[in-house]
Amino acid sequence: MDLLIAFAGRKDVSATLRAEALATLGTWANPSPLDRVDGRYRGVVKRESGPVVTKVKANMGSFLREKDPEVLVSIAQMLGNLGISDYNSDLGSIFSSNKNPDVRSAMLKTLGKLNYGDMETLVRQGMGDKDREVRTTAVGLISKLDISKEKLPSVVDPIFKSGTTREQQEVLHVLGEMPLEKSVPVLEGLIDRLAKGKLSPDVTLDLMEAVNATKSEALIAKLAPLEKKGTTVDAYKETLYGGNGRKGWDYFMNSSAGQCARCHSVNGQGGTVGPPLQHSGSSLAREQILRAMIAPSARLAPGYGSVSLELKDGQKTNGILLEEHKDKLILQTSQAEPLEVPISRIVKRTNIPSSMPPMGSVMSKREIRDMVEFLANMK
Repeated sequence: MDLLIAFAGRKDVSATLRAEALATLGTWANPSPLDRVDGRYRGVVKRESGPVVTKVKANMGSFLREKDPEVLVSIAQMLGNLGISDYNSDLGSIFSSNKNPDVRSAMLKTLGKLNYGDMETLVRQGMGDKDREVRTTAVGLISKLDISKEKLPSVVDPIFKSGTTREQQEVLHVLGEMPLEKSVPVLEGLIDRLAKGKLSPDVTLDLMEAVNATKSEALIAKLAPLEKKGTTVDAYKETLYGGNGRKGWDYFMNSSAGQCARCHSVNGQGGTVGPPLQHSGSSLAREQILRAMIAPSARLAPGYGSVSLELKDGQKTNGILLEEHKDKLILQTSQAEPLEVPISRIVKRTNIPSSMPPMGSVMSKREIRDMVEFLANMK
């Protein structure tokens, strides 16, 4: 512990390494069972928090004089993780004066976590910040404010008028967790906007999640006619827009549930059982990407799916679909040369079911939305 504190205070090493030392101090009492460097499982570790809190407080004078943004962010996170609220006023001053948006955002998050006494002033200041990430962080802390039912619309409406998608999504998340007596009128108005087609499709799913999170029977009933159920593509339309492409990439590469990278690849990373996806956004519209996930057997990627054909003369043939055109299909059969079949000769076509499961049974709608965003931008 002493070595970590001494290392964090050194000026002759990189800010990244000092920030790592501070992060380790912040999780000293309850560190992750996975090694921070190589991900190796090292088991559950439990320590008393008192000693690390005492040591950190003894060095906070020098820590608070830091100028490097990366180190300041880690200091704020460390204080939040350790529950040390003694320096809230110092963090508030850093928030108000620091020019780095990452620092301002980190200070807001930590002060919200530590229940800073003048949170309303900082949140309102953050909502007017020139940086959208800081504004998004501030919006996420609206529930910390003592806003009356009558004043809440005046805070929320400007966000839906001119705020970014992230800000609107964040405020919907907050509304879903607020007391019903405050949030119901605002959510009712947003449902009305959705019904009239005046709500951005980027936040449709977020509104649905917020309404369901309230558990209000009246709100859920009001939304019900606009929320289609089932496993059809139409029941997933709210996942077409508003996703987080970075989270989609992370799911693609790392999810043990979806196992996307076992069969598909992006820029050479992944498997070869299914088609590569690095140009999916150039060849497929968002609706087609969604359909490929929800109903993977409905459309076959050339070279990766099999079809069975019944022809007008009674013949039957099957093979791997190599190419599909308006007037013909080209199959790879047991013959040496590809077979060209005119569409006019086909009586019945059956796509052999894909080995990929319908992803609606594996992924949440939020995960599907992130994946659509990720793949739609692979061009």
